[in-house]
This record gives sequence, structure tokens and C-alpha cells, in this order.
Amino acid sequence: METHKAKRVEIIIEAALESRLTDAMRKAGVTGYTILPVKGGSGRSGQWARAGQVTRGSGMVSVVCLIRPERMEELLDAAFAVVEPHIGVVSITDAEVLRAERF
Repeated sequence: METHKAKRVEIIIEAALESRLTDAMRKAGVTGYTILPVKGGSGRSGQWARAGQVTRGSGMVSVVCLIRPERMEELLDAAFAVVEPHIGVVSITDAEVLRAERF
């Protein structure tokens, strides 16, 4: 089966900024993404957990998308504009997809 090169971009950001991030991604031409809740973690500021938090504003989400490599720079510019002044992490990994026309 033939595979096609892609990039997997994962952005972990405060849940309150989810719609701002996805709006920026759509403006950058991203047509598909998945949003996952983040239960907790540990980083530069120490450990944290979603458990017991009352509002959505103090949680985190992970926004994941697969895109063609030539479209990545525009996505990263748009995403970084949202992430940079806030808590967030952007990671990029190489991926391969089966149906390139979907990306």
C-alpha cells in the first residue's frame, strides 16, 4: 500500500484558548483536526491535574492535525501567534498517511 509524507502537529494549550487556536488554524488552511482533553501533566511550573477543577478555563486541551509538509509553516505561524503569550507546547513529528487527498 502506498503511503504519503505528512506532518503531525500537536498543540497543547489552555482550554479557554481552544476556539482562538482553531480559528487561527482554519484561517491558515487547516481543514481537519482533533481536540482531546488533557487530564494533567508536569512541566516547568510543576505538576497539575484537571481533577477537581471547577471551570474549563483552568484545564488544557491537545489539538492534533495532520498536514502536508509544504503547508506546515503557515500553520506554525498561526498557531504560535496564539500559543506564544500563553501556556502551551507545539510539537511536530513526521508521519505517513494512506489517503493524501484528505490532507
